[in-house]
Amino acid sequence: MAASEPKIVFARIGLMLLGMVLIYYGKKGVLEPLLMIPMGMGMSAVNAGVLFLPYDLAQATDSLNGQGTLFVSPIVSDTVKLMYVLQVDFLQPIYTFTFSNGLIACIVFMGIGVLLDVGFLLERPFESMFIALCAELGTILTFPIAVAMGLTPREAASIAMVGGADGPMVLYTSLILAKDLFVPITVVAYLYLGLTYGGYPYLIKLLIPEHLRGIKIEKSQVPSKITSGQKLTFAVVGNLVLCFLFPVASPLFVSLFLGVAVREAGITEFSQLIEHTFLYSATFFLGFLLGVLCEANTLLNPTIFLLLILGITALVLSALGGIAGGYILYFLKGGNYNPTIGIAGVSCVPTCAKVAQKEVFKVNPHAVILGEALGANISGVITSAIITGIYVTLVPLIQ
Repeated sequence: MAASEPKIVFARIGLMLLGMVLIYYGKKGVLEPLLMIPMGMGMSAVNAGVLFLPYDLAQATDSLNGQGTLFVSPIVSDTVKLMYVLQVDFLQPIYTFTFSNGLIACIVFMGIGVLLDVGFLLERPFESMFIALCAELGTILTFPIAVAMGLTPREAASIAMVGGADGPMVLYTSLILAKDLFVPITVVAYLYLGLTYGGYPYLIKLLIPEHLRGIKIEKSQVPSKITSGQKLTFAVVGNLVLCFLFPVASPLFVSLFLGVAVREAGITEFSQLIEHTFLYSATFFLGFLLGVLCEANTLLNPTIFLLLILGITALVLSALGGIAGGYILYFLKGGNYNPTIGIAGVSCVPTCAKVAQKEVFKVNPHAVILGEALGANISGVITSAIITGIYVTLVPLIQ
C-alpha cells in the first residue's frame, strides 16, 4: 500500500460508522428518518465496497476532477463519457437527470409547497417576515466570514446557505456557483440539519429564561380566516414578483408556489401525486445518492474541515438572529410575545416550529405558539429562497 492509503482506509471506516450512526438515529427519530436512513445506507455501502482498494477511486471510475464513487460520478460533461457511465454506474442516470441540473431540489421544493399552509403567514405577515429576515443572519454573515477564511465568493455563498437549514436551497446554490464542492457542501448541510432537532433546544434554554419561554400570547382579536382564494392569489403574485426579481432562481420559486397553488386549488390528484410520489421519491434518492457520494476520496479534501466549521457557524448565527428578532418583538409588543418563536424563523419547516412549541410546552402547557411559529417558519422558506436568488444572481458578477 502507498503511504497515503492507511489514512484513506481509516477515513472510509469512519464514514461507514457514521453511516450506521445516521441509520440508528434516524430509526430513533433523533434525525429525520426519511433522509438519514437511505443516506446512511449509501454512505456505509460505498465505503465498504472500496475499503481496501489500493488505487485512487477517481481513476477507477474515470470521473473528472478526482471526484466520484463506484455508483456516481458527480461531474460529467463529455457526452461520450456520459453514455459510458450510464451503462456501468447503476445510479448515474438518476444522478445525471435529477441532481446535476438541480431538478431534485425543485421536486423537493414542490413537495414542500404542497405541505405548506401559507395561511399562518398571511394571518400575521409582518411579524412572520420580520422573524424570518432576522433568522437569515447566518446566510448573510457567513458569506464574508468564508471569504475572509480563503474561500472564493462562489464557494462562500454556497456554504453560507447552510444557515437557512434548507437542503434543496444549498444543493441548488452550490450546483450553480460551486459545482466542484457541491458534494461536500450538500452533505455538510444535510448532516447539520440534525442540529435543528438536537441542538436548537439547548440554544433556546441557554438564551431564553423559563419565564419568557412560558409566555402565553394574549390575542385581542381572533385572526381573520384566510380563504383558499387569498392563499392562491398570494402564491400567484409571489411567484410572479420573485421570478421577475431573481430569474436565475425562478425554478425554485415556481416549484414552491406551484405546490402551494395545487394545494389551495384543491387538486387532490396532483397534491397526492406530488406529496406521496414526487416528494418521497426525491427525498429517498436525495439521501441515498448523497450517501454513496460520501466516499473517503471525495471528502478527504483540506477544504472539508473549513466547510464543517462554516456550516455550523451559519446555523448557529441564524438561530441567534431569529431569537434576537423574537426578543425585539417581545419588547415592541410590551411583553405580549414569546421570543422562543424566533427560532422558527430558520426555514427547516416544520421542524423548527415544532421545536419552539415543544420547548414552550415544557414550561407552560397552556401556551400555544405553533401558529405564530409556523408563520415564521414558512416565511423563512421564502426568505431563504430570496437569499438564494440574490446569491446566484449577484455573486457571478463579482468574480
